[in-house]
Amino acid sequence: MAHGEHDDHGLGHVASKKVLIGVFVALLILTVVTVLAAQVNFGSKQLNLAVAILIAAVKASLVLLYFMHLRYDKLFHSILVVGGILAAALFVAFALVDRSQYEDTVIWDANKPPAITPRVAQ
Repeated sequence: MAHGEHDDHGLGHVASKKVLIGVFVALLILTVVTVLAAQVNFGSKQLNLAVAILIAAVKASLVLLYFMHLRYDKLFHSILVVGGILAAALFVAFALVDRSQYEDTVIWDANKPPAITPRVAQ
């Protein structure tokens, strides 16, 4: 095979500078939005957390799509990344579900520790 006949050199998609700078500016703006949102009380801790997670998810999606080139890659690779994220989320969800087992033993105020109830030997 002649040298000029092989066009594919195994290089991935290269995003243009315009796209990368646009994504970078969007990430900077979303960082400012994150800081501003942290200073606003949306009414409940759950809603504050939901807003923070939503902003973080948008920023993470931009990084995954453009800086990790998943937007231009095969669907299989995107499925692997999403599967990994879902597995990590499942692990965290199980840890949060289990929190009722140890929530009473966490000392929130060192000056007023929770009462310790003695266990009766069986």
